[in-house]
Amino acid sequence: MADTLRPAFHGFEQIPLREYAERAYLDYSMYVVLDRALPFLGDGLKPVQRRIVYAMSELGLNAGAKPKKSARTVGDVIGKYHPHGDSACYEALVLMAQPFSYRYPLIDGQGNFGSSDDPKSFAAMRYTESKLTPIAEVLLGELGQGTVDWDPNFDGTLEEPTWLPARLPHLLLNGTTGIAVGMATDVPPHNLNEIVSACVRLLDDPDATVRDLCEHVRGPDYPTTAEIITPVADLQAMYETGHGSVRARATFVREQQNIVITALPYQVSPSKVIEQIAQQMRAKKLPWLEDIRDESDHANPTRIVLIPRSNRVDVEQLMGHLFVTTDLEKSYRVNMNVIGLDGRPQVKNLKMLLGEWLAFRSDTVTRRLKHRLEKVERRLHLLEGLLVAFLNLDEVIRIIRTEDEPKPALIARFGLSEDQADYILDTKLKQLARLEEMKIRGEQDELAAERDKLMSILDSKSKLKKLLKDELLADAKKFGDARMSPLVAREAAQAIDETELVASEPMTIVLSEKGWIRAAKGHDIDAAALSYRDGDSLLCAVRGRSTQQVAFLDGTGRSYSSLAHTLPSARGNGEPLTGRFSPPAGTGFQTMATGGNDDRFVLASSHGYGFVTRFENLTGRNKAGKAMLSLTPGSTVLTPVQAGNVDTDRIVAVTSAGHLLAFPLAELPELDKGKGNKIIEIPKAKRGTERVVALAVVPPGGTLTVKSGTRTMSLSFKELDPYIGARGSRGGLLPRGWQKVDALGVE
Repeated sequence: MADTLRPAFHGFEQIPLREYAERAYLDYSMYVVLDRALPFLGDGLKPVQRRIVYAMSELGLNAGAKPKKSARTVGDVIGKYHPHGDSACYEALVLMAQPFSYRYPLIDGQGNFGSSDDPKSFAAMRYTESKLTPIAEVLLGELGQGTVDWDPNFDGTLEEPTWLPARLPHLLLNGTTGIAVGMATDVPPHNLNEIVSACVRLLDDPDATVRDLCEHVRGPDYPTTAEIITPVADLQAMYETGHGSVRARATFVREQQNIVITALPYQVSPSKVIEQIAQQMRAKKLPWLEDIRDESDHANPTRIVLIPRSNRVDVEQLMGHLFVTTDLEKSYRVNMNVIGLDGRPQVKNLKMLLGEWLAFRSDTVTRRLKHRLEKVERRLHLLEGLLVAFLNLDEVIRIIRTEDEPKPALIARFGLSEDQADYILDTKLKQLARLEEMKIRGEQDELAAERDKLMSILDSKSKLKKLLKDELLADAKKFGDARMSPLVAREAAQAIDETELVASEPMTIVLSEKGWIRAAKGHDIDAAALSYRDGDSLLCAVRGRSTQQVAFLDGTGRSYSSLAHTLPSARGNGEPLTGRFSPPAGTGFQTMATGGNDDRFVLASSHGYGFVTRFENLTGRNKAGKAMLSLTPGSTVLTPVQAGNVDTDRIVAVTSAGHLLAFPLAELPELDKGKGNKIIEIPKAKRGTERVVALAVVPPGGTLTVKSGTRTMSLSFKELDPYIGARGSRGGLLPRGWQKVDALGVE
């Protein structure tokens, strides 16, 4: 009965999908974080890098050996320790062999291992050969001395080291990058001498602050001679927090009139920089440059020659522009997130990194000393038994010859241990010659002295610390070198404004009724005489300069702008403004204006409302424009009129009914946008038929011209007095025959 109530087992477990997905994702996340993307603080290596270096040491590919095919190494790595893709494994091997990627390469590659121009242009692994570099000995030298833990490989047939016994903080020497799940790491490379100096400082003064350590570690040291221009305060803040950024800038020299770029920032491709500069030249954004050449070769890995158009070009200003707009200046993220000695990922500051590594090194050295001490004591123990046998040689030989089981007889006769008895039985007769006694006693004396020294170091923290320092300084003397990346204080580079790169020339900008725009050089252009597309004609034309912006106003009062020199030539029909901007559907462009940013313009509607505004308010980079003039229903935008001196000039407005009003420009408010104030009165009853035709700003001494058909009437500044009135009033009526005004002008 009990068996019938027991649920049947079908060979699988039922769990909620949510629980399964969560468990699977967390397992994958932990694997990526701990076993793929983040380095271990002790040896500074990711698992794949550690397995490559270890596999090469097992193949005997040390610095003094003959190199072997990289495919042989990759085969051992993926077959014995790292069951992943061969291409990813080979790429990791290549990276450790590239002197432009690693500050201190661990692998000596022979063949095509890529170039700084294209790091991934390396040859296939069947063509290249590789072996370890001398500095790899720093990672492997103490491997067989009881310094590391060993784990079974993926199939349990072999063992591999859990970490390598690094004698130097490799993590900071070569740096690393990696993207895990929910976290990443970016540790920059550093100079070996500076790091060792900081380690020694921390050993001597455990209370040293990060700022104290920064006296030794002045900043990252990339495998390039490009300058690091990050301020010292920012570098110190980066080392105190464990994250920040480093900025590097290319170096250049003057050779006669030419500019020669001699070094590029870390991981910057010369061909990419050349393309970035050439692209600006094609877009006519670098008129100061005549040509660019790539003269890089084996002797000069980076030599990019810039040829200015003349010797009057400001080199510093030009290079500052290129620093901002190309990869000649590059920023690198720093995020010192590593797996600590506790097996957990954490962002660590400089003191935490060096302090934990010194603890790792201290433990490694202690394990090495204890391992050696065990070997010395075992050897002394064996020599002691051998000496007993030598002093009683005849008795030992008799026992061996007569006893069926000589081992227990030897142990019982001389009080030997099993190891001593085995060693005596394994000893060759020729080693029992008379001379051997002196060798045995001499070896005993040497080993006893070594044992005492090892025990004294293990029993004394100060002696252990001195040993750490001596070994660090010895490795620094052997492998250390001068800093490659100079630390230079530089001001922030500034891009040259596009208008500064363009020659200032007079231009006439022409807008057609259907919204086609073009620009002609010079101010003596008859815009009406230009050819237009069928059904199109002149709407308006303004005079400006090639370095100025041109503002366009649509039927809703929105403003758009573009640089004058970017407009199409007047030799053709131009291009539609709708290709550059996105005005509301059903609205066309009604007028335009051009000027300097600080120039003031009167903006008004045909219903007689307006205000004064700076030209800069009319400009912007938004394709959809910006709301500028608020229009009342049925009104249109009038052509903006440039204002001179707000305190002395008069504004003149004329309506289609012949009413003309003049009043001081100062009475009109200055606004950024809006409807504005009433300029001239148009009775409500006439708003459907009467409108403001034109505006003009007349300075003292200026003359207003009133155009009616083919006739023109001139009114001097003094002759405007009869038409002066309060702002918003009706104004005076022009003489009979002049009441149908087409336009106003100022001379």
